[in-house]
Amino acid sequence: MAVKLGKPSRFLVGLGTTELADIQKQAITPDIYDQYLVGVGDGSWPTWNSPSGAYVQIVAKNADTMGAVPMFTLYQMASNGDGNLTGLSNTTFMKNYWNNVRLLFQQLKTYGKPALVNFEPDFWGYTQRASNNADPSTVFALVNIDADCSTLQNSVTGIAQCLMQIARKYAPNAYVGFPPALFGDLHTTALSYMQKLGADKADFIVMQTLDRDAGCFENTPQVSYCTRLDTPWYWDEANITSPNFKEHFALAKTYYQGLQLPVLWWQTPLGVPSSQFGSALKWRDNRVRYFLTHTSEMVAVGGIGAVFSPGEVNQTNINTDGGQFKTYSSSYLAKPTALP
Repeated sequence: MAVKLGKPSRFLVGLGTTELADIQKQAITPDIYDQYLVGVGDGSWPTWNSPSGAYVQIVAKNADTMGAVPMFTLYQMASNGDGNLTGLSNTTFMKNYWNNVRLLFQQLKTYGKPALVNFEPDFWGYTQRASNNADPSTVFALVNIDADCSTLQNSVTGIAQCLMQIARKYAPNAYVGFPPALFGDLHTTALSYMQKLGADKADFIVMQTLDRDAGCFENTPQVSYCTRLDTPWYWDEANITSPNFKEHFALAKTYYQGLQLPVLWWQTPLGVPSSQFGSALKWRDNRVRYFLTHTSEMVAVGGIGAVFSPGEVNQTNINTDGGQFKTYSSSYLAKPTALP
């Protein structure tokens, strides 16, 4: 797959939700450049530039400037609120949803070069909960109202099939992937659910890490943009106490073996290791350090690459990490890990 993307056959390193100028300022050369596509209806991503959907070409051009493959994280299902599934039965919402999906892949066809698309992070976890960990075909969703998917089932299974069907029809140069939900209550059942979705018919698996730096959740009292009760958040680099990196890689391996697709880590936090939790824009984390010094472990569980990015505006970024990402990514690229 790396070769199909026009990249070397080595573990790939990407950046997301980061301005082109900031990347160029540090002379960083990412393999993948990721940006979100959000919203349905008024104010959604097709309206950000003119003509409609031109934002895709802007991101793709920026990626080309860096020699990177453009990646788009389609995040439209959260338009009504994270975990709100009421839009699935709303005709207006779903018609606009499918129109946006088609526009994305029409734009990627125009682009004409390889691109990556990440389908709806977290959405699949919320629908899994709605199905009581059973079958995505039991959760209703309007699908066959769209002309490109008129023969498909009106269900969450149908959504997954329609996303791939539109992608294959309009942009054969696009490679698509589904992100299994890493919600703690779904760890034992997420693989089965993704298999029932037909995620094995995609091109890669999107492996999520954490959408915030660990220190942001660890801080007491928790700030408004980091309020979750689970603990601990900082992974043990010695891989002795839980949670740790080997546990996470073992989970990734189950998806790799179960879906038989390469694994791409996405939205990996950029925080810097520290004994202190940190503060806004400088929260602590150790995933950059561990990931980029243990790439062989990631390849061994099916990894093709990792994309690093802040999942929220108050998280550590490449302008506030003291040059950590530049240092570790440069060191890795000087002695990269080959893909099998």
